[in-house]
Amino acid sequence: METHPLTRSLQKTDRAIDSSLSRRERYFLTKNLFDWCASAIGLTILSPVMILVGLAVKLTSPGPVFYRQLRVGIGNRPFMIYKFRSMRVDAEKNGAQWARRNDPRVTPVGGFLRRTHLDELPQLINVLKGEMSLVGPRPERPIFVSELSQKIEGYPLRLRVKPGITGLAQVYHRYDESLEDVKIKLDWDLRYLETCGFLVDIKIIWNTFWSLVSGRTHDVGAASRPVS
Repeated sequence: METHPLTRSLQKTDRAIDSSLSRRERYFLTKNLFDWCASAIGLTILSPVMILVGLAVKLTSPGPVFYRQLRVGIGNRPFMIYKFRSMRVDAEKNGAQWARRNDPRVTPVGGFLRRTHLDELPQLINVLKGEMSLVGPRPERPIFVSELSQKIEGYPLRLRVKPGITGLAQVYHRYDESLEDVKIKLDWDLRYLETCGFLVDIKIIWNTFWSLVSGRTHDVGAASRPVS
């Protein structure tokens, strides 16, 4: 098992996260209410965009508009995540695999959806249901959680909070393309667990929004940008 730099002293990191999360009980209660209100408002305001995206998916490739997949949430609890389909229906006929640069499985409109993260909009439904938060570590598939927990010490620590639509790892790094990408993202996820709060969440949401409108989103194979 490989030890990530941030988890070399796993017991120290574990205690720091426990202390951080226990001190923020009121924050998490308020955050749940904010997530529910924001997702309900977001689904209402963005419904015209979602209809247009759904039509684009349906008209450019055969298969369903939405893509459902089992992911792992807080406390290792599984849930079904929703996305607009951005790959062919037979994308995983050879088993689960990471996305890669110039992935041939991506549909004609899927590349645009992934670059702009419009494929993530249906996850507002997951937030509304209480399965996800607007901000938090990205949820992974059970098979990858099992494999990565064995390969990277400290990986299960990220399951102590609700997964999010965006997070520090999404703002400052790219899509997972290798084990090294996962280790870098784990670093960001554990930093979030130790520092999470309303100001941190607002900064992440703003940076995510600015990345989207400025076109500075991270695609597969894109380099990490430094923390400002």
